[in-house]
Amino acid sequence: MKTTIVGGGVIGGGWAARFLLNGWDVAVFDPDPQAERKIGEVIANARRSLPALYDKSLPCEGVLRFHSDLTEAVAGAAWVQESVPERIELKHSVLGQLSDLAPDTAVIASSTSGFKPSELNENGARAIVAHPFNPVYLLPLVELVGTSETTARASEILTSIGMFPLVVRKEIEAHIADRLLEAVWRESLWLVKDGIATTEEIDESIRMAFGIRWAQMGLFETYRIAGGEAGMKHFMAQFGPALEWPWCKLMDVPEFTEELVDLIADQSDAQSGHMSIRELERLRDDNLVGMMRALKKTGTGAGGVLNTHEAVLPEPKPVDLPITASRQIPQSWTDYNGHMNEAHYLEAGAAATDRFMEMIGADADYIVSGKSYFTVENHIRYLDELHAGEHLTITTQVLKGEGKKLHLFHFLHGSKGQLAATMETLLLHVDLTTRSSCAPQATISEKLEQFAQDHSKLPLPDGAGRFVDERR
Repeated sequence: MKTTIVGGGVIGGGWAARFLLNGWDVAVFDPDPQAERKIGEVIANARRSLPALYDKSLPCEGVLRFHSDLTEAVAGAAWVQESVPERIELKHSVLGQLSDLAPDTAVIASSTSGFKPSELNENGARAIVAHPFNPVYLLPLVELVGTSETTARASEILTSIGMFPLVVRKEIEAHIADRLLEAVWRESLWLVKDGIATTEEIDESIRMAFGIRWAQMGLFETYRIAGGEAGMKHFMAQFGPALEWPWCKLMDVPEFTEELVDLIADQSDAQSGHMSIRELERLRDDNLVGMMRALKKTGTGAGGVLNTHEAVLPEPKPVDLPITASRQIPQSWTDYNGHMNEAHYLEAGAAATDRFMEMIGADADYIVSGKSYFTVENHIRYLDELHAGEHLTITTQVLKGEGKKLHLFHFLHGSKGQLAATMETLLLHVDLTTRSSCAPQATISEKLEQFAQDHSKLPLPDGAGRFVDERR
């Protein structure tokens, strides 16, 4: 599949990265002579962060090409994304050309944060709005505005690349999310102008409290909880009258004088000027990955989108030994020495054990039925360093799979194929009702015995059966 990105700024570059890392070929059209460098830097950040959200490998990257001819750029594209500056005359010109040049079956989408489809198409274009949020390669939300047929096709494509399409019921200026952000932005400007708070203090009030709540519950669900056991009705009755109090100046915007602009710019420099934009982006990406991975555990918010996408990612192709993990090492797994923390070797090995259990049928449904395997003992050997961004592949050999015992040996390999660690683990099959060992179900035993039989032809792995400080 091919997508064409027209306009390679921050948003266009993010779109390019999102599609590219999900296996799409990407054609970029942007007259800026620095476009290739700028987009290359965005994609480098995406390669560092997007795969870290997943415990399975993303598809192989597509091919990235830059074009100076728009006709050539859109040829054969299934998706065309316009991300040029927010000037309606420019968008009319670009979208008009795209509507003439792109295949009839292509979705033509605009990243506009404010214009409505009726405004974009008033000269005959056939675009919908697909408004993303920065960084596009990490944040899942895309606001879709347009005809139901086209937004339905767009939703399928966006879901397939791990995004969350939200179809806006009626077109309106600035759609949904930016209208909410605009309200907060306006009030923040007044708070700075009136000397109530600095830019840093306002940011602290968001990230230390409701920003974290909103990340997994949003606004209304958060307020429902604030109503206690009586729920939203109680909250509305208790706090509704506050809407009539003079708490904010939503309809009263401070004049954008040079003094106000300088005041805010100076405070922002004092707050964040010690870091480059790329450093701030990487800090933002690391924080987002950490929060979104936490949300994966409960399947809430963006974590639910990740779980849905990960479930349909292809399984790694089998080799001599089954691949029980194939993933990128996230930044959050590294320690003060700059390499993967020893605890995460255990975490990765434990995930590989869980995956092998799924392969023989001892999955979540089996556990619900009252049976599972419990870990009795682990032994890890740390053989080489692993770093954030490296690809970790784990293969698993069955040393024993008879009766109640499951004896596994995991090989942890880095990006260059180097053996970075081994983990030997012994498990016992357990009845969860009595909490005592028992024989697994026949279907589990059959699959496990087949693995054990196949792997018995392999040599005993180096290090198997060793203990701590054993002399070699």
